[in-house]
Amino acid sequence: MCELYSKQDTLALRRKHIGPSCKLFFAADPIKIVRAQGQYMFDERGEQYLDCINNVAHGTLVTAALKQMELLNTNSRFLHDNIVEYARRLSATLPETLSVCYFTNSGSEANDLALRLARQFRGHQDVITLDHAYHGHLSSLIEISPYKFRKGKDVKKEFVHVAPTPDTYRGKYREDHADPAGAYADEVKKIIEEAHNSGRKIAAFIAESMQSCGGQIIPPAGYFQKVAEYVHRAGGVFIADEVQVGFGRVGKHFWSFQMHGEDFVPDIVTMGKPMGNGHPMACVVTTKEIAEAFSSSGMEYFNTYGGNPVSSAIGLAVLNVIESEDLQGNATRVGDYLTELLNKQKAKHTLIGDIRGIGLFIGIDLVKDQQKRTPATDEAQHVIYKMKEKQVLLSADGPHRNVLKIKPPMCFTEEDAKFMVDQLDEILTVVEEAIGAKSESVTSENTPCRTKMPNEAQSELLSEGTSDPRENPSRKRNGLCTDKHSLLSKRLKT
Repeated sequence: MCELYSKQDTLALRRKHIGPSCKLFFAADPIKIVRAQGQYMFDERGEQYLDCINNVAHGTLVTAALKQMELLNTNSRFLHDNIVEYARRLSATLPETLSVCYFTNSGSEANDLALRLARQFRGHQDVITLDHAYHGHLSSLIEISPYKFRKGKDVKKEFVHVAPTPDTYRGKYREDHADPAGAYADEVKKIIEEAHNSGRKIAAFIAESMQSCGGQIIPPAGYFQKVAEYVHRAGGVFIADEVQVGFGRVGKHFWSFQMHGEDFVPDIVTMGKPMGNGHPMACVVTTKEIAEAFSSSGMEYFNTYGGNPVSSAIGLAVLNVIESEDLQGNATRVGDYLTELLNKQKAKHTLIGDIRGIGLFIGIDLVKDQQKRTPATDEAQHVIYKMKEKQVLLSADGPHRNVLKIKPPMCFTEEDAKFMVDQLDEILTVVEEAIGAKSESVTSENTPCRTKMPNEAQSELLSEGTSDPRENPSRKRNGLCTDKHSLLSKRLKT
């Protein structure tokens, strides 16, 4: 593929013309991607990378887009078959009560609109969100995204209430608790009661069906049902954010919220990212009752490009591909195989504290100490850079940036899974050997501090966008020291 600029010139132009807060993957050594096919991405030199973090274009979708572009693209105020056919097909994948669609262009737009629907429904204003949650980049969503507002200078707004993340590995109530779902749901109930005592009213509880930026968290069974009960009793609605986790990624179900059982149905569902498989489109689906309440405000809702003929044609093509290529079945088969391989690695590697996930949505929680579950933040950043060197693209996230996120294109194969795990195994082996050698060296010198990653790993960590030590309390708790022996650095160069 012909390039306009060399990689160096592209990077220089980006630094000059693109906002500095728009971060690159692997900032210390970014990859210039020029094309992709299936689960593989290719740089300007033709090097192939296995993509474990992204959604890419599918040939069928390009054909569908081109065909419709040649005929017409216009706004949704004109009558057109594509938007209604797509709404019909989309609604058929959801519980019967979720039947009214509002099309947008991004997940952020969808979540912003969901808040408007929720607030108009009963006239309430307050929102309950989960700790470490991220729901989008609009001002209204930064306000309900602790993942963002706790890193900046913004303070939590009085109408926002933050509930503990239902994390049974590192959270307040863990896997040894008799009823973690009930205990976490009671925290939401307590928030509602305190809000009511202060004269406030709950409009909505919003949560990703599986928390992504929060560290690949799978809520315990029964949690959403209990929360929905408390929220409904308070006159609020339940918003399920499926922007990252919908469209069959969990395998057994089309929507991630469905894995919680047929007795749980959200009032509003938002969706985005994989919806257009690279094309910008998103949607809010809700009940007839909530939609009618929104309409009764007298304010018309209009989105110039939401649901346009081209986007709708692409959306229909995505649904067709998911069905014709059995991508849900593939997510189950490959996801189960990958989880099995990773659990074998967990038994082998002390750095792996937890493997969690469903289908092709998996998290690897790296720890310095399996008993204390101390987050291995620096090691996680080191690992993703070393994986990149082996042509495997991973990212790390979670409150401590220590959870390796695996959410590949849904055409990911068992061969891809085996290749990824083999590379990870090699890297973790070298890291653990280096840490073991370093620990022995430190012990022999009676230095009462923990091992530290080498300087290049630290610089990579900061370049990747992780908060500095003042913003990340886990750094202080991890007790990192300034010992600078060369052995660890040498051994970590895999």
